[in-house]
Amino acid sequence: MGETGLRKRREDEKSIQSQEPKTTSLQKELGLISGISIIVGTIIGSGIFISPKSVLSNTEAVGPCLIIWAACGVLSTLGALCYAELGTMITKSGGEYPYLMEAYGPIPAYLFSWASLFVMKPSSFAIICLSFSEYVCSPFYPGCKPPEIVVKCLAAAAILFIATVNSLSVRLGSYVQNIFTTAKLVIVAIIVITGLVLLAQGNTKNFENSFEGTQLSVGAISLAFYNGLWAYDGWNQLNYITEELQNPYRNLPLAIVIGIPLVMACYILMNVSYFTVMTTTELLQSPAVAVTFGDRVLYPASWVVPLFVAFSTIGAANGTCLTSSRLIYVAGREGHMLKVLSYISVKRLTPAPAIIFYGVIATIYIIPGDINSLVNYFSFASWLFYGLTFLGLIVMRFTKKDLERPIKPITMHLQMLMEVVPPEEEPE
Repeated sequence: MGETGLRKRREDEKSIQSQEPKTTSLQKELGLISGISIIVGTIIGSGIFISPKSVLSNTEAVGPCLIIWAACGVLSTLGALCYAELGTMITKSGGEYPYLMEAYGPIPAYLFSWASLFVMKPSSFAIICLSFSEYVCSPFYPGCKPPEIVVKCLAAAAILFIATVNSLSVRLGSYVQNIFTTAKLVIVAIIVITGLVLLAQGNTKNFENSFEGTQLSVGAISLAFYNGLWAYDGWNQLNYITEELQNPYRNLPLAIVIGIPLVMACYILMNVSYFTVMTTTELLQSPAVAVTFGDRVLYPASWVVPLFVAFSTIGAANGTCLTSSRLIYVAGREGHMLKVLSYISVKRLTPAPAIIFYGVIATIYIIPGDINSLVNYFSFASWLFYGLTFLGLIVMRFTKKDLERPIKPITMHLQMLMEVVPPEEEPE
């Protein structure tokens, strides 16, 4: 082959490489701040606005209620640290799916994918939209609970709106997410700051004898944990983007030990704020806790609370739709579901069939269910697979001894967290 032919071949190879899709290799573009933002923004959604009443109804007193909220935060942190070891040991995207595949084989991983598509993800979407609907309806029905048919119809309309937005444009869906995330932080700051000011002014009556009359059973504690852990759900989302984190050996665990305790502090302070202005009986009778809080302390600007809570919940629902629909799309592409679910709109460049399928399943959950039953349903299914994943971590210590484990939560210390360079340099 002459020099001209060799030069032409090289040019052809460069042309082929330039035409390859950029998505074949994920870029490490997310730093520590981005990781913390993802954790905080994913966890804080509708849970803190609907779970306080459910946790209190099972604990019956202020003291045990606050302890449950703190314990759920600690448990979520420990779980996330286990996922940090898994994420740096098995550097594949997909959350629990590749971990279950490595630990047990294809059957548990396959069952997880179907449980996610038909139980966990749609029920989560339904819960968030129902809580959004309750907070929107509450100002129009002062002093009483909104009619169930109105709440469910509005929740179904919210699902339709979110599915339409995400089907039309990925960029439009991301814009909606950014706006509502800002609103989420605003309402958390309003509730926490207002509560701390009132507490500093001496409104501590509801914290006296915080453990009086407490009669806890194993069942009550379990249900309280179910509802508290629902509010913390999302602590594992960073594992879905491990490949895109800069220096994951440092940033993954550090984002976890900063982000989740930050959320835990917000949740505890928000509950303290609620108890500062409401007794346990008043909180349990409230149709929407944050709305009642706003009516008590922010009048005549109390309308701000339901408005921003609605923004927060609809933002969480939008983010859930954005990510979960991609899981359905991948399942269709891998042959685990109908092939049509892997189709992409040629004009909009969105996985419209997967989004529509996800919205239909979530709407079905809304029809017979209420928030508390759906939370218990979701939490049981989710933590069943979380538990299998934790057990898989132990199993792989014996069956996958050859895998490198840059992060070990049990032996992790400050030097590893602050280490800028991973134990082994990644090849460029």
